[in-house]
Amino acid sequence: MTRSRLLRSARDESELAARVKFHAQGKAASRMMRLTWATAVVILILAPALAQQPAARPDARLARQGQIPEANRPFPALTAAERAQLTQVLTAWESQSNATKTLDCKFARWHFDQFAAPAGIHANRADGVIKYAAPDRGLFRVDSLVFYTGMAEGKPQYKAQTGQYGEYWVCNGQQLIEFDRSKQECRIQNLPPQMQGQQIINGPLPFVFNLDAQEIQNRYWVRLRPTPAGAKGVVLVEAHPKRQEDRAQYKFVQVALDQKTMLPRALVMYAPNFDPKTSIKYDHYEFEDLGRNKIGAGIQKFMGNFLPQKPPADWKIIQESFAAPAPQQGRAQGPAEGTNR
Repeated sequence: MTRSRLLRSARDESELAARVKFHAQGKAASRMMRLTWATAVVILILAPALAQQPAARPDARLARQGQIPEANRPFPALTAAERAQLTQVLTAWESQSNATKTLDCKFARWHFDQFAAPAGIHANRADGVIKYAAPDRGLFRVDSLVFYTGMAEGKPQYKAQTGQYGEYWVCNGQQLIEFDRSKQECRIQNLPPQMQGQQIINGPLPFVFNLDAQEIQNRYWVRLRPTPAGAKGVVLVEAHPKRQEDRAQYKFVQVALDQKTMLPRALVMYAPNFDPKTSIKYDHYEFEDLGRNKIGAGIQKFMGNFLPQKPPADWKIIQESFAAPAPQQGRAQGPAEGTNR
């Protein structure tokens, strides 16, 4: 199976995106942050099409809601030409997104952590599947997970660990369900009405497979990055969160879009304390075998193919109401390097 690889070796963050390279072969390194509500929504829910949002609020009101001040923008304001180019890309992405009713794909995720594996070597790798049906149903399941165990003859070695299965999340529209195969527990979080349907996108990362161009710009500082050397037909979008609650979950994300289909080829999510010199931590996802709106037998059959049955009778069932993560004090006073967690 051929995959492109997103490799990063820049010495400082400003060079990072510009030096991204895609390779058709070679499966070196990536890493994985434990899925929180933030990463569950970005991959599990795949960000359903957004409802219309109100216009941007005054700065004072945004500050009261945990918005990071404009003065802390992580990169210079865009020029008129850069804004026009960004708008063109986001509009095309939104148009494709709004037409997505169902989607399924395979993914590979490489988790990099310099404290868990040598530089340039992924600490673990997960492979699995993603499925989504508009507006608020989805599945994210890891089917295989291996961990770095050391070097042998100059090559990194990986092995599965007993009792380590990876994440398995489902959203059925009314509930967010986590299957913990290690603990044999099923945690069911009941979603409040205001987070059901299209409003599920009020989670932290309302884009990737579906996107609202205006909402993304209200919620993130967004820019286009230079097309990686050797990458053909790719558009690289970078987004830095404006909200403290988002900033507590990830520092920024980069999405590599196919220029023709405007579907994601890859997603890189950087840990809140990411620093290219002192704390190299990020998750690198790549997507393949994307099946979009391929449901000839109808939506009910599609949903039935991935909404799981009840967990085994001997599993522990935990019922609770969903509680969104509260912003952590001192977590996002600005995008200063290496100051978080």
